[in-house]
Amino acid sequence: MFAAAWADFQLNVWLYLSMPITSGVVGYVTNVIALKMMFHPLEFVGIKPPYLGWQGIVPRKAGKMASIACDTIVPGLISEREIFERLDPQRIAEEIEAPIVQLVDQLLEELMVEYEPTLWETLPLSARALIARRVKNDAPDVVAAVMEDFRAHVDTIFDLKDMVVTTLMRDKSLINKIFLETGKTEFIFIERSGFFFGFVFGIVQMIGWTFFKAQWQLPLFGLLVGYATNVIALQMIFRPQKPVRILGLDIQGLFFKRQKEVSRDYGRLIADEIVTPSNIIESVLKGPYADRVFNMISRHVKKVIDDQSGLARPFVAWTIGTRRYMEIKTAAARRIVEHLPDATRKIDNYAREAMSIASTLSSRLEVLPAPEFEGMLRPAFKEDEWILIAVGAALGFMVGFGQLLLFSVLGKTSDAAASPEALGVLHVLEPLAGVLGQWPWA
Repeated sequence: MFAAAWADFQLNVWLYLSMPITSGVVGYVTNVIALKMMFHPLEFVGIKPPYLGWQGIVPRKAGKMASIACDTIVPGLISEREIFERLDPQRIAEEIEAPIVQLVDQLLEELMVEYEPTLWETLPLSARALIARRVKNDAPDVVAAVMEDFRAHVDTIFDLKDMVVTTLMRDKSLINKIFLETGKTEFIFIERSGFFFGFVFGIVQMIGWTFFKAQWQLPLFGLLVGYATNVIALQMIFRPQKPVRILGLDIQGLFFKRQKEVSRDYGRLIADEIVTPSNIIESVLKGPYADRVFNMISRHVKKVIDDQSGLARPFVAWTIGTRRYMEIKTAAARRIVEHLPDATRKIDNYAREAMSIASTLSSRLEVLPAPEFEGMLRPAFKEDEWILIAVGAALGFMVGFGQLLLFSVLGKTSDAAASPEALGVLHVLEPLAGVLGQWPWA
């Protein structure tokens, strides 16, 4: 048996040596495909979701993943109140004084022309200027008062979790970016380890095929390579969570070994892409508590209008009508809310520095217990990992079948290796081999 096997090996040495290489390539390719399927495409591509087509696991589960990650971040790592407590109302009023003053000028003219054009036209320019100046002088105080109100009632006007989920659902590429940048080292490892483990399996496959040419052997090994390389790579990333001493070496899941670096990247991306001043403002003004926020701002705006009317308020109300007067105040509040996101862009640099989202998250993630740390980046998509593994196994099986076909077409035999057992595979695919044998390269 050994002599026959050795003779067959010598005669088909290049085919045998191709096995580890092919197996390594299969391991690499299946892992690369698995990673691509995790993140792409962003939207469902196919005929009828969810079966006749595909959508990347991560973007498909964006909402669920964001929700799970937020359960870790809020309030364990940072809270809505902590974010707003770091913002100084007076400093914000100073930062946006110029755009607010410009906005007051614009809105005053727009509202009076829209609601009371005749009255506004009859007023002397000096009177108009006086009204505008008094309103503009009060504008910074109104901004500061609104911010104080926000801080005092942050729990009832701002939902950080809702903001994060909404942002990621609106732009699914963001959650891809978070995964790909924080886990870049791990993903490179998955790709490269696929070749390494595939090569090792290929050596075993080569030895097995040398002595036992069972017809099922090559497809089975292909399936095993596609399956095992994905499983092993995933396990090596997340297991073990804590360092384990094996043969004098400290073994730990790559993800946890790089916890400090991953925490830094994660905190930076959250601060730069999601929990930004502009997103917070938008969430406050347009989020689930938008009505409460409008009423809060409206109360301050109406108060300053009443204060500026002073003793003349009854006369003003009598001149234009009480109902009209109320409409003007409500419209003023609504216009300010509409223009507030543009005006508050001036505070972006100050707010980023004051909130310190990146450094806060990074420092707290670094000391997060391993199970919770894993839960940030391997939550919802874990339930669909089997799909990636199954795809890898299927591809490996097809390649293994191709190897079987290759041996049947290109394999040579010697007298020593010409036993029925050694040639069993040729008989299995004899009809197909006969057809392919007519090809020029055969």
